[in-house]
Amino acid sequence: MILTFLGTGSGAPTTKRNVSAIGLRFMQAGKWWLFDCGEGTQHQLLRAPMKISQLEKIFITHLHGDHLYGLIGLLASRSLRNGEASQLDLYGPPGLDRYYRTIMEVSPVHLHYPLQIHIVSEGVVYEDDEVIVTCSPAKHRVQSFAYAVQEKEKPGAFQVELAKQMGVPSGPLYGALKRGEQVVLPDGRMLDGKDFVGEAQPGRKIVISGDTEPCQSVLELAQDADLLVHEATYAQRDKDLAVRSGHSTAQEAAKLASKAGVKMLCLTHFSPRYEDEEGDFTMEDLLAEARERFPATTLAADFYSLPVKRVRKTMGERNDPCYNE
Repeated sequence: MILTFLGTGSGAPTTKRNVSAIGLRFMQAGKWWLFDCGEGTQHQLLRAPMKISQLEKIFITHLHGDHLYGLIGLLASRSLRNGEASQLDLYGPPGLDRYYRTIMEVSPVHLHYPLQIHIVSEGVVYEDDEVIVTCSPAKHRVQSFAYAVQEKEKPGAFQVELAKQMGVPSGPLYGALKRGEQVVLPDGRMLDGKDFVGEAQPGRKIVISGDTEPCQSVLELAQDADLLVHEATYAQRDKDLAVRSGHSTAQEAAKLASKAGVKMLCLTHFSPRYEDEEGDFTMEDLLAEARERFPATTLAADFYSLPVKRVRKTMGERNDPCYNE
């Protein structure tokens, strides 16, 4: 699982940052999901490691233009470049379906693939055998949602060498032990599958806040996440601007990450006022402000890719886990 930021600015594009869009790649599955689709997202994709043909789902946090205005162009390009593209699922708040229909009535685009629009509400919005996606209301000037992508727990690894040492013949008995069942060997010995399967592997959890003031619902959604992506439009010294526009400061995002017990915080959606490296308050100052409250903080940048690693434990392991993407 790798996050790639396609746009990390707020409001309008600048020479350094495009507006909001985040890609989540599932490397082994060869697919990816998009969170928000600000103006110019399809252009950013031309420089990113994702292919538009492999885009499977789009999740929109809210209907402000810097998170939405790139959507129709991206849908059209996916159709033009892929004559028989697979179905695309679009998730977002009430009004997203009207937005799509209205534009299509005025400037129709014939999509060469099925598009399914899902209007979300608090709770589970998608689930399959591997992951579950939930959303919670954020606190913004319009209805807005934060999304959590949670992998399901995976069974522990089957200890093949141990089975061989115990004289278990390969075949159906291996399968039964993998499932944790009790088996009887040809010589009459009874073995318990629980002794041959390692500790269950916890799934990774990624939370994307969208635009929001600090709020309890996002805090609860982010509980114990491996990665929280949270907006930090302003510095604490510009708190009044954050309150006026329904946004968070970097310090507030860091405090929320600390309370939620997340492993890592990545800040995004920055005001351009801090981009001047010679200014009296820079992006480095913004990062320092956050790290005072939550040291495991990083700043997103356009085309920055951030892997979210899984901790794998083997039988008997305690303090030295092996990390794999």
